[in-house]
Amino acid sequence: MAKRVQVVLREDVRKLGQVGDLVEVAPGYARNYLLPKGMAVRTTPGILKQVERRREEERQRIIELKQQAESKKTALETIGRYTIEKSVGEGDAIFGTVTDREVADAIRSATNQEIDHHTITVPHINQLGFYKAQVKLHSEVSAEIEIHVAAD
Repeated sequence: MAKRVQVVLREDVRKLGQVGDLVEVAPGYARNYLLPKGMAVRTTPGILKQVERRREEERQRIIELKQQAESKKTALETIGRYTIEKSVGEGDAIFGTVTDREVADAIRSATNQEIDHHTITVPHINQLGFYKAQVKLHSEVSAEIEIHVAAD
């Protein structure tokens, strides 16, 4: 059985890893393909230190993003209720429906924060009233806001 060698990838390699990953590959694969094409470099103590430093920086960046999402969640839930005005027909039925873009605009006008409308989950709204919507701010953080649909 051949010994495996460790290399650090300099670019993304399909089914192997991404830039900066420390991977173990067969010696022939490293010698004949990865190293000559400049896709990887052999590991040395200095390179291993660089890899660890990059991992720590990435971990700190992820923690910072989560903290920013938590602060946005607090800001959104502090205000609590966002009002959207719609034209009304018979029996409190609204014309059209409330979209995620309208909710994002209501949040922007109330808090001056940009929220991507793709991250907002709005229930089907076709009447006046109060509804709950979810705003996904991070993979682990989501806020629940209340939408008040009122007549204009």
